[in-house]
Amino acid sequence: MKEWERIDLSNPTDEHKMLRQMIRDFVKSEVEPQAQEFDRDEKFNIDLFRKLGENGLLGITVPENYGGSGMDSTSVAIVNEELSYSDPGFCLAYLAHAQLMVNNLAYNGNEEQKSRILPKVCSGEWIGCMAMSEPDYGTDVLGMKTSAKKDSDGNWVINGRKMWITNGSIDESGTPADICWLYARTGTDENGRAEISTFIVEGGMNGFHVGQNIEDKLGMRASKTAELVFDNCVVPPENLVGSIGESMIHMMRNLEIERIGLAAMSLGIARRSLHEMNRYATEREAFGKKIRNFGQIQRHIAESWAEYRAMKAYVYETARNTNLSESGNRLDTDGVKLFATTSAKNIADRAIQVMGGYGYVGEYIVERLWRDAKLLEIGGGTLESHQKNITKDLSKNPESIQK
Repeated sequence: MKEWERIDLSNPTDEHKMLRQMIRDFVKSEVEPQAQEFDRDEKFNIDLFRKLGENGLLGITVPENYGGSGMDSTSVAIVNEELSYSDPGFCLAYLAHAQLMVNNLAYNGNEEQKSRILPKVCSGEWIGCMAMSEPDYGTDVLGMKTSAKKDSDGNWVINGRKMWITNGSIDESGTPADICWLYARTGTDENGRAEISTFIVEGGMNGFHVGQNIEDKLGMRASKTAELVFDNCVVPPENLVGSIGESMIHMMRNLEIERIGLAAMSLGIARRSLHEMNRYATEREAFGKKIRNFGQIQRHIAESWAEYRAMKAYVYETARNTNLSESGNRLDTDGVKLFATTSAKNIADRAIQVMGGYGYVGEYIVERLWRDAKLLEIGGGTLESHQKNITKDLSKNPESIQK
């Protein structure tokens, strides 16, 4: 066999294979037993989350000298896929911390910020979040109203509200995240566009608190979602990340790994849904036959298998071609999330259909997977935003189609 024929996109090295096996073992022993309970009770399993830090997963992309594991985009996809096979809600909390906040800091922060904060967020001592969306602004980033203005002492005074923030609150009492990676408006540039800057807001800073825990969500109930309030919140000048107005660089660079993570979550949901419907179709009988012998059921299983395999190839091909240190792969990170998230929801839906009444109740995991999958079509960029971006990029670079 030739060397290129041995390439496994989803496990390209022995290190990746060991990582996947380690997480599968962890998921089986630690994540699966608690998934239903924490979804039902809408609670975030902090103790289990900190164990991810013990296993080196909370700083998966962070250089080792800061307490991380120094791995790549493929490793990010592996972790998100495997955690979501069992508990997508718990995985969402992981993604919000490890990709939205920790990876952002590792690639965009200065030496003082990284040396002081990264070891704590990599270990799980501190839990982080990223705050961009607002009550009236989501995809329209430049429309945000949260403002940051310098006072006479050179500190930044931040006012505004952020909405739908995963890990914004970490418990039922409304304790805010230890670290918040915050985007705020610092002015208007010469073209009349909003000037967005990035700040690190730390738990305990005056004026930083949880407005409300957002409850009764359709899915992703094992992660906490909150409104964050910044009421004359004073942030020291050393907590500005990079230069004033530099946020769009931070956002674009980090959105690519976020979308790979979300697509990989979709892959985990799809694989588990396919497993459950295939198993059930063998066990269940109707009219004296295994239901997998009926054409209608065969269509559900077969189409799900084909979509799952297409998702897997696209997710890991995109991860392989995405450099964490720079942007430049928007076309495929948008494309893979556009395709994978909807495919996951459809496969979970088919699993419910195959399992009938059993698929509709909480004891059988597929109804939870279906609920969790819907959020992936919204968070990290809506389907509509991906469609817009892809169409725009193909207009500028039609040669991409021929590659």
